[in-house]
Order: sequence, then structure tokens, then C-alpha cells
Amino acid sequence: MNNLKIAATERSPEVDFDFERGVLVLRGESYPEDASAIFGPIFSALETFLAEGEKREVKMDFDLTYFNSSSAKALMNMFQMLDHAAAAGTKITVSWFFAPDDDTMKEFGEDFSEDLKHVIFNLVAVEDAA
Repeated sequence: MNNLKIAATERSPEVDFDFERGVLVLRGESYPEDASAIFGPIFSALETFLAEGEKREVKMDFDLTYFNSSSAKALMNMFQMLDHAAAAGTKITVSWFFAPDDDTMKEFGEDFSEDLKHVIFNLVAVEDAA
């Protein structure tokens, strides 16, 4: 299975899904006009990866500085898919990165984590490296 790499645009995040390592990274901003165009390939790749049979460990890094409501819905759908896989025995760890002074992104991470019963969810405050 080939890795999934999608370069960031002005309105969509960078996507880097390394299948061999079991690591999916979303980084940047997400407010596309058509969220399904951005998230559809991610969902497909994730479904294929999770259905491979072996209970591989999956690590997800969400380093988003902004997202709109349609992206939030897509993220929730992704988290539900992950929680279902974790309930079936796949070890899944999500790291939700946010700037220490960004209460909104921290609260979104807290809200998402409350809906997940089987996924390890880490809130990670990171200083801007600039």
C-alpha cells in the first residue's frame, strides 16, 4: 500500500499517512469549500489500512491551527472510525497539538476526546518554534 501524501494548500491541511509506520499527520488549516474532496482520500486510506487484518498500532497527529464546521464533522467521523477500530483491538493513539494560548483549539481537542472511549487521546501544548 502506498503512503498518502497531500501537500497543504491555502485552505486545506498537509496530509502525511505513512502506512509502514502506522502514522497519520494532519497539519495546518482546514476550511476547504468541499471537505469531502480533502477528507475522502484520507477516509479511504484509513479504512484500507485498518482493514488489513493485523492489529497494528496507529498514531495520529493533529496539528491544526484552524478548521471550519465541515472539517470538524469530518474529523468527528474519522475519530468515530478510529474508536471503532480501537474497540476491536487496534491500539490507537491520537495526539492533538495546540498552542498554549489557543484555548479554542484546546477545547476542541477536549471535546473530541470526550467522545472517544477506546482511543488514547493526548492533548499536547506546543510552543511555536518560530
